[in-house]
Amino acid sequence: MFGNLSSFENDLFGQLERMRREMDALFSGRPGPSGIRSVASGTYPAINVGAGPERVDIYLFVAGIDPKGLDISLQQNLLSIAGTRRAEAPDQVQYYRRERFTGDFRRVISLPEDVDPDKVNARYRDGVLHITVERREEVRPRQIEVR
Repeated sequence: MFGNLSSFENDLFGQLERMRREMDALFSGRPGPSGIRSVASGTYPAINVGAGPERVDIYLFVAGIDPKGLDISLQQNLLSIAGTRRAEAPDQVQYYRRERFTGDFRRVISLPEDVDPDKVNARYRDGVLHITVERREEVRPRQIEVR
């Protein structure tokens, strides 16, 4: 009699565990890897974008990439950055864990409508590419003096 009960409990707990995993996957909000260092495929390089009244600042974290090999273009308020990160390890190495991205990448960022495509500046320092795009003069906020 109790043998059946123990079988029932094991099956019930197994089903509850399976349902918990499915609910976690359903409500996690994102498919793919999870964890503090997990990055979804296609999100290299990491980007920070900030906007102020006079310009838009874009920071790309591209350590280990030759800045001369980057292709940066701005067309119709879309900033496009493309390049390649080469593998640094010998071919005969067999990885058991590999977290550093290698290969071609392309990131496209939509910028505000009021940026000036003629006033773009890009600097590379310590593995960070900093791109500034100034806003058009006529749309910048200005102080009006009352007389």
